[in-house]
Amino acid sequence: QVHLVESGGGLVQAGGSLSLSCAASGSIFSIDAMGWYRQAPGKQRELVALITQGGHANYADSVKGRFTISRDNAKNTVYLQMNSLKPEDTAVYYCNAAARQRLWERTYDYWGQGTQVTVSL
Repeated sequence: QVHLVESGGGLVQAGGSLSLSCAASGSIFSIDAMGWYRQAPGKQRELVALITQGGHANYADSVKGRFTISRDNAKNTVYLQMNSLKPEDTAVYYCNAAARQRLWERTYDYWGQGTQVTVSL
């Protein structure tokens, strides 16, 4: 089994910064893409940022230039640095990893438990 544990998040004023981290543990052979998603009340879960094993990153248009995703492959950890936060960034943020437990397996999606990010005016 693969477990993702998130940390960070919290309450911040608009214009402030927060950092999230997510560590994957368990029986892991390799992890392909890792990413962050978010879900605001009454809305569907949406992709925030995704990063490949090689470090190529993609971002939602709404966070480009403000958020930075990075990863440490040796630690199976992904990070999200969030700057210039806006009230509309308020959501529960979920970590995702496409991981395989054996060489010959396809990847499966694993999710963290979610961490609340609240941005006040």
